[in-house]
Amino acid sequence: MAVVRLRSMGDCILTTPALAILKRTRPDVSLAIVVEERFAAIFEGNPDVAIKLPPDWSALRSWSPRLCINLHGGPASATITALSGAAIRAGFAHFRHSFIYNVKIPRSQEILGTETKVHTAEHLASAMFYLGAPRVEIPKARLFAAPSRESHPYAVIHPVASAPDKTWPAERFMDIANHLERYLELDPIFIGAVGEDLSSFCRWPTILGAPLCELKSLIAGASLFLGNDSGPAHLAAAFGIPAVVIFGASDPVIWAPWRTNAEVMVGSQGIGSVSVRQVTEALERLRVKA
Repeated sequence: MAVVRLRSMGDCILTTPALAILKRTRPDVSLAIVVEERFAAIFEGNPDVAIKLPPDWSALRSWSPRLCINLHGGPASATITALSGAAIRAGFAHFRHSFIYNVKIPRSQEILGTETKVHTAEHLASAMFYLGAPRVEIPKARLFAAPSRESHPYAVIHPVASAPDKTWPAERFMDIANHLERYLELDPIFIGAVGEDLSSFCRWPTILGAPLCELKSLIAGASLFLGNDSGPAHLAAAFGIPAVVIFGASDPVIWAPWRTNAEVMVGSQGIGSVSVRQVTEALERLRVKA
């Protein structure tokens, strides 16, 4: 059996509850995940996954899955699914290129019996219910890593995002970093991906472009996560790290941290309208302290 989930960080993390449901239903089946190398560490150590395969149809075909489920939906994943050699090829009917599937999965709202928006984790898990898994409570995401052992309790801050309307102002992150040091006795550590600019935060430790396996350990050992809606926010949620996540253009109903102790901040007039006071009050409600 194979599941195609090529990228990205948040989507891969939110696929793990669906994999847990699938494996719980069929513990006898070996499960392969088809994923890009840069996100493969998300599934490292996950007992639900027997093997991680590259996004190459020939590698998948060599695995000889009887069932291939495409949870990605783009043209590359459709091609991989079509050429997988699987007798049963499943994907959401509203995906592009759905003609390749001989099992077309309905909208998650239809499966779950609702017309309201559903969280991404619910959307992905609904496919397993349609394919025959018993309806159960959708579990939290599953990640595995040894927590980093820093000498003093720390908070991980991710102050960047993919677009300006998803990015809280840098000076407000600096205000919160000062608050964390002064009142919560936590050392701020700022993180970013390769090519992102963390120069505004140079008075604190900054980590740019860390391998995903190291990022997992860093966040797993943190006392707190603070950041924009992003992949690292979902890492924190999966490890059960208390989190304050600031939303801009993306929808928190669909992308909020899944099943964790988190405060979601949404500005009435965009991300810039979220104030420092709102975030410090959220930190107080989480009662995070070294």
